[in-house]
Amino acid sequence: MSSALAMDQLTGMRVFATIVDKGGFAPAAAALGMSKTMVSKHLAAIEDRLGVRLLNRTTRKIGLTEIGAEYLRRCQEIIQLVDEADGRLLESHDRPRGLLRVNAPVTFSERHLAPSIAEYRRRHPEVQVDLVVNDRVIDLIEEGFDMAVRIGRLKDSTLVARRLAPAHMALVASPAYLAARGRPERPEDLAQHDCLIYAYSSERDEWRFADADGPRTVRVKGPVSSNNGMILMQAAIDGQGIVVLPTFIVGDALRDGRLVEILADYRPQDRAIYAVFPANRHLSPKVRSFVDFLVERFGGRPYWEP
Repeated sequence: MSSALAMDQLTGMRVFATIVDKGGFAPAAAALGMSKTMVSKHLAAIEDRLGVRLLNRTTRKIGLTEIGAEYLRRCQEIIQLVDEADGRLLESHDRPRGLLRVNAPVTFSERHLAPSIAEYRRRHPEVQVDLVVNDRVIDLIEEGFDMAVRIGRLKDSTLVARRLAPAHMALVASPAYLAARGRPERPEDLAQHDCLIYAYSSERDEWRFADADGPRTVRVKGPVSSNNGMILMQAAIDGQGIVVLPTFIVGDALRDGRLVEILADYRPQDRAIYAVFPANRHLSPKVRSFVDFLVERFGGRPYWEP
């Protein structure tokens, strides 16, 4: 049976049940938003297809035939089942539920994303969150993720990106390191200092700054490199050198004085934090609700800013 034929039959069942419920063709037509002629055609189509008479008509009233009464009962059962199925499907699509698979960077997840999940699930208890953390860029579709959190300057892709928050970068060192080695006065001075290198950066040994005179690039080197921002922050706190890190990592250390910002007039190039997800006209409620939640939690001036 074609889907069009099935829809016609279901419509005919609704028309027949409405005629009986409303007690006539005219009130049924008004209730269904159809013409009286169209209501008559739907009923005639059912009777022709089945080869039976469902209603006895007079000029003053209508009445069910015996087979019409049986057919009405079956129609009402089918209509109820269809309406319940539609209602449950729409309800499931209207509220967040199911497994939400998220990929995100390690340090941002540990410090900010993981503590946020409890609040999100208090709002949406029917969502189960599978948070997988790593610092490599993965293929969301190939690896089965609903969305990812990414930090930096995004490359062109088929993914949809929504900006969650700024990722301000800060050049920092410990007071002990600066007391021993001196405070750099301009970016070029960094060539004479120990610099701590983030291994996954495309600019790992070339740090870029900007001031009123425009951008500038400085080549740096140092005793420690790592693919983990927390390790680099701890190395800086321990006096091992100078490091460029986002404030969502070093904000607390700046507030309590374990680190101090240097060259504040020469800002490292800032980045941003994004939620990315596959392009889809019908974005699922679980993804939409989680992205909206992250914008609410991290947007504007993020709480981690010193």
